Amino acid sequence: MNSAIRSSGILLQPELPICQTDLPLDWYQEEFKPYAEEYLALPDRKPGTVLPWLDRYALPALDHFGDSLLLLAHFYMGGEIVKLVERYGGKVADSYALALQAARHPEKKVIVESAVHFMAETIATLARADQSVWITNPKAGCTMEMLAKDWMVQPVADQLLERYGDQLAVIAYMNTGGRLKALAGRTGGAVCTSSNAHLVMDWVRSRGKKVLFVPDQHLGRNTAVRLGIARERIAALPDPQTWRASLRVSSADWDALDRAEVILWGSYCGVHTIFKPAMVHWWKQRGWKVLVHPESPLEVVEAADGSGSTDYLWKAVMNATAGERIVIGTEGHFVRNAREQARQRGVEIMHLADIPDPAFQGGGCGCATMSRNDPPHLAGMLDLLRRGCPPEINRVLAGDVVDETTAVRERLSDAERQSLIREARLALERMIDITERARP
Repeated sequence: MNSAIRSSGILLQPELPICQTDLPLDWYQEEFKPYAEEYLALPDRKPGTVLPWLDRYALPALDHFGDSLLLLAHFYMGGEIVKLVERYGGKVADSYALALQAARHPEKKVIVESAVHFMAETIATLARADQSVWITNPKAGCTMEMLAKDWMVQPVADQLLERYGDQLAVIAYMNTGGRLKALAGRTGGAVCTSSNAHLVMDWVRSRGKKVLFVPDQHLGRNTAVRLGIARERIAALPDPQTWRASLRVSSADWDALDRAEVILWGSYCGVHTIFKPAMVHWWKQRGWKVLVHPESPLEVVEAADGSGSTDYLWKAVMNATAGERIVIGTEGHFVRNAREQARQRGVEIMHLADIPDPAFQGGGCGCATMSRNDPPHLAGMLDLLRRGCPPEINRVLAGDVVDETTAVRERLSDAERQSLIREARLALERMIDITERARP
């Protein structure tokens, strides 16, 4: 399989600021504060200023580690990290491609990821024993995953498994911790991403299984409808924010769950749930093409001209021809990066929520937790690794659970971690096999 990630096409522009936001100094770990102080003291955020400063730390690290170092970032990162990671030879991609990088590149021994914790943990799950995975900020989490921690999902899954036994299989979206990926593995299910969810769900159903889809109810519902499953055969569990005090299926819920082919955990992405069908109609009435991410509500996906993963959306932008006008419904930093690149080729890009009409409230939302990774975190991580004194909290092992507020980490014993890796890797390898077999 070809595991290479092609260049995103993102270019640094000399006069274009490469940062969207600055974090306050007290947001940084003690080890990272010296780098943050230097960065915050820079007169501006233009490449001519930021790059010489970052080169002081990045280039010695690149020389020190050579080809054994791999830098990774997700498309949802702010423009500063996306552009800087590629500048230093790193890769920018969606969660599926990122997950494969350690396993497919055994020569890379030190992997530094600028994204959220579940992505780094997935890389670590598939990594070899001689590869280490580091995240630039351990507090970088995911609101959807925060509403689907294993201690929340497991009691409900236990109830469902007690009732349905081997008839039930868990599909764990990539936006879950390793403990839930392991649950998918041992129930005969698999991991999925937004790009292959339909393939994975179709595979599970072809084996005669009822599906528990965790955690995103919108991706799960959109996928089920895409596969032709009747809407009355799709059941959603309650919103975890209001339900987690009890985390028990009530007797009144069993009739709907028994009839369901797909049961949805009630979590969601705060970025994508702001989108409404009226926003789609507003743009389409003015001649714009609307593309959205499938974490958006079903009504939004059905109203749009197309939906797909971040890779799908990015390719739509990069392959557009001069004169095209495209509206994108997804994370705000992604759309900002897309707009910068498209403008150079005469393509107009707008964010779905950026409607100049007082009837519509709220603008394009960025993933705030993803953006906790910034240039000082990248500089500090690379420099501390080179000096041989990286903070242990930044090391990511399979099964780790980190509190996104306090950075307190719960780590499994070696035996527990090896058991988890076997089960989670099985779920990931099923996803990879299903996806690669479907390629033309």
